[in-house]
Amino acid sequence: MSELGDEIVLRPRFKIGLNIDLESLKSTFDVKAKNPFSVKRLDEHVYLRFTKAQTDFWSPQLHLEMTSFEEGESTIHGVFGPNPTLWTFFIFLHFGIGTLFVILGVFAYSNYSLGHDVTFWMVGMGFLVVIWFALYAFGRLGKAKGKPQMNQLNNYLNELIKDIPKT
Repeated sequence: MSELGDEIVLRPRFKIGLNIDLESLKSTFDVKAKNPFSVKRLDEHVYLRFTKAQTDFWSPQLHLEMTSFEEGESTIHGVFGPNPTLWTFFIFLHFGIGTLFVILGVFAYSNYSLGHDVTFWMVGMGFLVVIWFALYAFGRLGKAKGKPQMNQLNNYLNELIKDIPKT
C-alpha cells in the first residue's frame, strides 16, 4: 500500500491486494477494536473510526470495501473521508450559497434592465463570494487538522492486516 503523502487531498483513495480468501479477510475485521478505534463491518464494507471520546469536529473515517474475483485473492479498496454528517452539512451550505448567488444575480440583472440601482444586489453577491472563500479556508483548515488522525487510521489498518501476505 502506498503511504499517504504530505499533500492533503480530498477523500484520498488506495487499493491493497492480498493473498487471502474473502471470508477470512472479513473475519480479520470482526475482532474487538483497540482503543481509540471503532470498527464496524457490514458484509464487505468496513468502517474504521475513532471512538466518541476521541472524535472531534474534523475526525476522519476510513471506509474499506473488500472484493474478491479469484479464489484465494482479495482486494481492499479504501477511502478516507470526513464524517458523513459534516460532509452533508458542507454540501448543503455550498448549495445554499450558490443558489442565493444566482437569485441575487437574477435580481441584479432585472433591476439593471429596468434602470434601477443594483448596488444592494451586487454587495450581496460580493458578500456571498466572501462567504464562499471563508468556507473554502475553513475546509482546508479542517483537512489539515484531520491529517494526523488519518495517519493513525492508516497505521491501524496496516496493523490489522500485517500478517496477511500482499499480492
